[in-house]
Amino acid sequence: MLYREAGQFKSTYAEDQQIFPILQDRVAMAALLVVAFVVVPLIGNQYWLSAILTPFLVLALATLGLNILTGYAGQLSLGTAAFMAVGAFMAYNAMLRIPHMPILGAFIIGGLCAAAVGVVFGLPSLRIKGLYLAVATLACQFFVLWAINRIGWFSNHSSSGVISAQRIEILGFPVEHSQGKYLLTLSIVAVMALAAKNLMRSETGRAFMAIRDMDVAASVIGIPMMKTKLLAFAISSFYCGVAGALYAFCYLGTVEPEAFTLDLSFRVLFMVIIGGVGSILGSFLGAAFITLFPIFLNIATKSLETALGIEISHALVSNAEAIIFGGLIIFFLIVEPNGLARLWQITKEKLRLWPFPH
Repeated sequence: MLYREAGQFKSTYAEDQQIFPILQDRVAMAALLVVAFVVVPLIGNQYWLSAILTPFLVLALATLGLNILTGYAGQLSLGTAAFMAVGAFMAYNAMLRIPHMPILGAFIIGGLCAAAVGVVFGLPSLRIKGLYLAVATLACQFFVLWAINRIGWFSNHSSSGVISAQRIEILGFPVEHSQGKYLLTLSIVAVMALAAKNLMRSETGRAFMAIRDMDVAASVIGIPMMKTKLLAFAISSFYCGVAGALYAFCYLGTVEPEAFTLDLSFRVLFMVIIGGVGSILGSFLGAAFITLFPIFLNIATKSLETALGIEISHALVSNAEAIIFGGLIIFFLIVEPNGLARLWQITKEKLRLWPFPH
């Protein structure tokens, strides 16, 4: 009975087209932001802030970037981790080589460099699509990691290849504790998620979706294919580049190629599939599920060990986790291709009609 829009009248076009047209959604989002920005830093311990919530936000941003390209523009990519690596290493080099470079400026430079790489490896999308395009972006993954390992300039000629990320300072104030890094990551992710939401509601976003649904028809009605596809790669790679910089500076504390392997690209792709293809909310739901599920599985395993009085090997738990992930991906592809975001949308629709029949 609480989720009703009865009596909420729209008198202007702007009111009708706002992101959250229902009052309850605006209140819920405001409450969620208050909890995320105020309550969580006060009550969260270092483990939850640095090991759970910060990587969740970073991976959600990377998933959002991939979702812009794959979910909205329909261009399949397996090079997400490579774009993240470009963002991380170029942000490190911007801080290292440009005097008095602010950290946010370094993140932007890392994102722009990742966007440039994304445009280069997005050129094959003008001729190929589907599985062939995925293989082309897979080449980006191997080439970027090879270049980072072989060209010493990227790692400042470090012998080990593992370098410590620079100290984070904003307006002269150091950001060293887990609360500060969490709030910095949350602020960047919130702003970029809002920008992505508005982008998808703009002419550019509608062009992305037109190409995704039927590229031939989109070309016939006058949408420039080359410009739109390369723009999708650029925007997606920019988001992934910023996510990679946050991953290195706010989570790992080091800049290393081994953190951006092909496994990370597949993890982000799984987040898109489980969360919901072509959904901003789905990017966060998928990242939350993939991040929190291993924790819940470990808790359930310990509870089972206590109840049965036996010891379960870590290898069994790890294999069970991989099996469950694979089964869930197959389940969502068959039963609900639009993922958790669609299930949430169905729940909201039922709440709007409850208790009346539907």
